[in-house]
Amino acid sequence: MPLPKPRGSESRKDFMQRCMSDSVTVSEFPNRDQRLAVCSTQYRDKYEEVNLESYNDYPASASNNAKKAIKYKEENGSSCGTRVGWTRARQLADNKKISRDTIARMASFKRHQQHKDVPYAEGCGGLMWDAWGGASGIEWAIRKLKQIDKNK
Repeated sequence: MPLPKPRGSESRKDFMQRCMSDSVTVSEFPNRDQRLAVCSTQYRDKYEEVNLESYNDYPASASNNAKKAIKYKEENGSSCGTRVGWTRARQLADNKKISRDTIARMASFKRHQQHKDVPYAEGCGGLMWDAWGGASGIEWAIRKLKQIDKNK
């Protein structure tokens, strides 16, 4: 089922309350911080101007995690992940600035946390977790998204 979208002139507060308690959203994003990121993005995409600022103050460990995943893929080959995931890994590895929207996507990657310990050679979970910055990158994204949205 689709995620909730703001209705007509629904206030941000009302939409956020509805979205955060929506059964589909709760099911797909059980982590509250992750659900908050998704709901905030849903509202912003409908009503607010896009924030064109970008950021590269993520932890060095996030960049190192991405480098480790890229190195593994280059040395061993892998069909894991999407072009978006590998683009994110390259951005993090190269310490490139990323947008608020990209940070929100990183924060929502938390939903894959249960697969983070899968060894690279045994599946895609650990490899793609690291490609997206690993725990340090995902947790940074969740905190950063809150900070950005608080300062709006």
